[in-house]
Amino acid sequence: MTEIGFSLGHSLLTLSMPSCVGLLLSAAMELLLTPKSRMIWQRPLASNLLHLGTWLIVFAAELVLFRRPWFAMGNVLAIQLLIVLVNNAKYHAMREPFLVHDFEYFTDAIRHPRLYLPFFGIANALLALCAFIGVLVAGVMLEPSVFSSAQASVGSYIVSWGILLALGVAVTVWGYKVRVRRVLLQPEHDYCALGQIGFLWHYGILHYTQPNPVEENQWRELLPQDAAAEKLPDVVVVQSESFFDARAEYPVLKPSILAEFDQICAHSFSWGALTVPAWGANTIRTESAFLTGKPAHVLGVHQFSPYRHFMKQPQYTVAHALKALGYRTVCIHPYPASFYLRDKLYPRMGFDEFIDIQSFTEADKVGQYVGDVALANKVKSMLSKRSHDSGTSTPVFVFVITMENHGPLHLEKASQADQVAFYEGEQPFGCDDLTVYARHLRNADTMAAMLTECLNDQPNGGVLGWYGDHVPIMAKVYQTLGAPKGETRYFIWNDHPTDGLKEASSTSASSKDISELPTLLFQALSARYKTRLAAEQESV
Repeated sequence: MTEIGFSLGHSLLTLSMPSCVGLLLSAAMELLLTPKSRMIWQRPLASNLLHLGTWLIVFAAELVLFRRPWFAMGNVLAIQLLIVLVNNAKYHAMREPFLVHDFEYFTDAIRHPRLYLPFFGIANALLALCAFIGVLVAGVMLEPSVFSSAQASVGSYIVSWGILLALGVAVTVWGYKVRVRRVLLQPEHDYCALGQIGFLWHYGILHYTQPNPVEENQWRELLPQDAAAEKLPDVVVVQSESFFDARAEYPVLKPSILAEFDQICAHSFSWGALTVPAWGANTIRTESAFLTGKPAHVLGVHQFSPYRHFMKQPQYTVAHALKALGYRTVCIHPYPASFYLRDKLYPRMGFDEFIDIQSFTEADKVGQYVGDVALANKVKSMLSKRSHDSGTSTPVFVFVITMENHGPLHLEKASQADQVAFYEGEQPFGCDDLTVYARHLRNADTMAAMLTECLNDQPNGGVLGWYGDHVPIMAKVYQTLGAPKGETRYFIWNDHPTDGLKEASSTSASSKDISELPTLLFQALSARYKTRLAAEQESV
């Protein structure tokens, strides 16, 4: 009996020492985080319990895999360090801490490394991989398995492991039961208040427990429900990648970069600054707010990864509303359709067709991605079928998601010719990214002009909506010239402005929320349809 007790005591000591040291180091590691969170004694009890319980559970899992306590401790800390480094890189680029929804991006980074690794740092990624392999080899070679010890039996270690796991589960359940019931869903605030592990847990719990909002068609009264489909105007909406008016923030840029954009705004139904729920990335937050007409806060915790939520909870969208009027609905996005689950989700969101990267060639690329002019030509070829075929009476709604101006911008080179073309004087030091951005911004300007010209030629006219999904990631530029407010720009244009529409556009200088754009789009569509009917009646 004494021998069994000694064996169990030895095995418990063997496992408890690295677990206690690891917990202390885990708490200390949070001092590396940006932004800084509260010290552990300033956090809610639930956050500390969830941190403790999670660490013990993951440590127990590592013990099952490697049976080497100190090596298991090192592995758990390495996982935490990776999350800390990714958090810091994300906050530096996007002003937002690492969210529980971001774990899915680890697999996306493998499938689409160009979109992610340059922000983390390719050298950092290679260094982390080499360090992990080195530690793995060293740990297995230098630390013997606990089962090889002559001082304790295999059974005693299994019992000790079970006690450790049970303790971790019990503490985690306790933390879940006393969790903070009301978080603000303001990531930086909640992160600082709860600490990283508690923050991830609280948002994760909400992700699975938050009730779903009730679906409704909020646009029914705005649209001409009895309209003849063959008389409706074609509709194009462009979600322009990283589009904002950089001239307003940085007067060193020449106004001519967006000369066409300025002309279109001057004749638009509505235009101005746009508030969007994203900074630097997270396109789908803006995209989902436009398509559903729902402000981000309505989705609660799902606002941070809306498309995962939409796969479970069907949404009524702009595409559904137009489809009900008789429109053929198409999305064009020059990237793999599977990204963000769009290939599975968009048919459920009312789209008849999805045109992705497979419909474009290498010759269509400008920089790293398919260019905006190539996208405009794709839209023009689609709309020309209606304008040149009198038998084609079905109106078309085309939702375009551009890619040309997607970062990382620092992977492209700024030429001397660009600096002369885009700046009033010399390019400020350290602003190569801004020069590259201006080059792509000019192409977006050309795209907007091409689309308005095309819609002007359509038999029933057309409506063009345009908005930026978020500001670009240009950390060095922002350090040098200052960071922008985070607002993008939009316009809602149709090919036949009237006195009534001019009156509506008189308030366009005020900022709109992205969720308001569908209402403006449908108002412009209805106004254009009524103008056509009035013209027909006058001709009779």
